[in-house]
Amino acid sequence: MSDAPDSLIPYDEIVQEALRAVVGRVLGQVAAGGGMLPGTHHFYITFKTGAPGVDIPQRLRERFPDEMTIVLQNKFWDLKVEDDRFSVGLSFNQIPSTLLVPFSAITAFVDPAVDFGLQFQAVVDDEAEPLDPAENDSPEQADGPAVEKADDGSNVVTVDFGKKK
Repeated sequence: MSDAPDSLIPYDEIVQEALRAVVGRVLGQVAAGGGMLPGTHHFYITFKTGAPGVDIPQRLRERFPDEMTIVLQNKFWDLKVEDDRFSVGLSFNQIPSTLLVPFSAITAFVDPAVDFGLQFQAVVDDEAEPLDPAENDSPEQADGPAVEKADDGSNVVTVDFGKKK
């Protein structure tokens, strides 16, 4: 193992920010197109519910205290995209809700229609429990997110820069 010098340039942060901009651009194109997804495209978006700037209903925060996955496919509305965040209306157990999610809170973005996905480095809790995807009234909910497809030749990009302790 070599003793590479610590970089004074935060490459990992720069790459993470650039890849999250991909998510913003894709969502922005959907919003600009009237909120209609083209073809069979649909998205699984996983984010940290406790991240700064995340605004979700309290009942969802209690149910998903660490992380949740939403599905943008058939039943979503009012998708709005800004430079650093997006908001969207979704139904959870048939209760309409609006979620505000900064791009910095996203840990995964997957479009299973074309085997495309991005995973982002996240701050890991000491004893994080495995979480189920959010049940936002989608027919895809039983299948769960497809982020695990990284080993089967799909186009999932995992960015994980090891941090020295």
